[in-house]
Amino acid sequence: MPTISLAIQKGGAGKTTTAINLAAALQQMGRSVLLVDLDPQANLTHALGLTEADESLTTIYQLLKQEMGGATADLRSIILETQTGLVLAPAGLELADAELELVATYGREQLLQRMLEPLGEAYDYILIDCPPAVGMLTVNALVASDYIIMPLQAEFLPLKGLQSFNKHYQHLQRSLNPNLRLLGLVLSRYDRRKKQHQRVRQILEEDYPGLLFDTAIRTNVALAESQEAGLDIYQFAPQSNGASDYLFLAHELEQRLAAITQAS
Repeated sequence: MPTISLAIQKGGAGKTTTAINLAAALQQMGRSVLLVDLDPQANLTHALGLTEADESLTTIYQLLKQEMGGATADLRSIILETQTGLVLAPAGLELADAELELVATYGREQLLQRMLEPLGEAYDYILIDCPPAVGMLTVNALVASDYIIMPLQAEFLPLKGLQSFNKHYQHLQRSLNPNLRLLGLVLSRYDRRKKQHQRVRQILEEDYPGLLFDTAIRTNVALAESQEAGLDIYQFAPQSNGASDYLFLAHELEQRLAAITQAS
C-alpha cells in the first residue's frame, strides 16, 4: 500500500488537481485509493463537493487535536465516500491552527503516521494533498509517506520552488524518513507548442534525470470546470485531454513502482 504525498513549495502547481484525478484514474483501473486532505485551504475537500457548512463533517484537524492531547486517533473514523465515489479524509480551514499547535507537541512529526497505521492494507494507494509550504503539516505527510510526487507548471519561477523543496526533502529523508523516495516530477498545464514549456521540460530532464514523468498534463479547461462541479474528470468529461493524460500518468506510476519493487 504505497503512501504518496503530492507536494512542492509552490501554490497553483496542480497538487490538488493531480490528487483528485490521479486517484480517479487509479480507480478507473480497479485500484482502491484513499485521499487525505492535509492542506489548510481544504481545496481537495471543497473540490469534491464538501464544505464545513456540513455539520456532520469531521475533519482531520479534530483527529490531530486528539493525538496532540495524548489520545489515540483513528483516521478511519472520518473517512467518507464523496459524490464522485472517491474516498476522502477531509480537511477544514481550521487546520491552519495545527501548524502552530504542533510546534509544542511531543513526537509532532509522527502524528499522521500513527493515524494511518490502523488502515493496514485497506487501500491500494493513499494520496496526501500537502500545503504549498514546508511546515509541520507537510513534514507529517512526508514522514508518513513512502514516495513524493512533485507537480509543477512548465515555467521558470516554479523551478525555484522545486529546487528549494528538493533540499527540504533531502534533509527530511536523512533525519526523519530514510525510506522516503522522490517518485517523480509531473508537469501540469503543459503546452508543447510553447517554447518556454519545452525549455523547462528540457531543464528538468537534464537536472533530474529519470525523474520527470513522460506524461505531462496538458492545459485543459475541463480540469478546472470539473472541480467547480465537485466531480473528477472521468465523471465530468471522460473524453477530454485531462482524462486521457491522468490515465496515462496512472499507468506510468504503476510501471515505476513495479520497477522499484523488482530492483529492490
